[in-house]
Amino acid sequence: MLSVQIARHIRELHFGENWTDVSLKTLVEDLNWKEANVKVYDFNTIASLVFHINYYINAVLKVLQNEPLDARDQYSFNLPPINSKKDWDLLLSKTWKEAEEFAKLIEKLSDQELWTIMLDEKYGSYFRNFQGIIEHSHYHMGQIALIKKIIREKLL
Repeated sequence: MLSVQIARHIRELHFGENWTDVSLKTLVEDLNWKEANVKVYDFNTIASLVFHINYYINAVLKVLQNEPLDARDQYSFNLPPINSKKDWDLLLSKTWKEAEEFAKLIEKLSDQELWTIMLDEKYGSYFRNFQGIIEHSHYHMGQIALIKKIIREKLL
């Protein structure tokens, strides 16, 4: 089933063993909360990018849980302050937990359901939303990799 493959891709982008050989978890697991907050040029911080990636997963996860869609692009970078290791760890654990919940719910969809409209025609099919989330996440993971390299090599 296609839904099983999509769920696998969600897990792989978060936890590893995908074609790019990069996962969100491996990108950030060795960062401390201070590094995650470093502002490089006018880029977003790594912490804000992790939040942003998960923002859309959380939004569609709630739809799959039969809750209303309650997300706006303008709020997708509204990261609560990360002022300690605990704050950083909470953001990461929320991200990993919701990624797995998201994958589990995707797996339950039939191939026919993947092609149905998600809530409204303007959002397109469930498939389109899942594929968009995967592409979006990889895009921002590339940014995280570059920001981390700049921070670690002190190229500021």
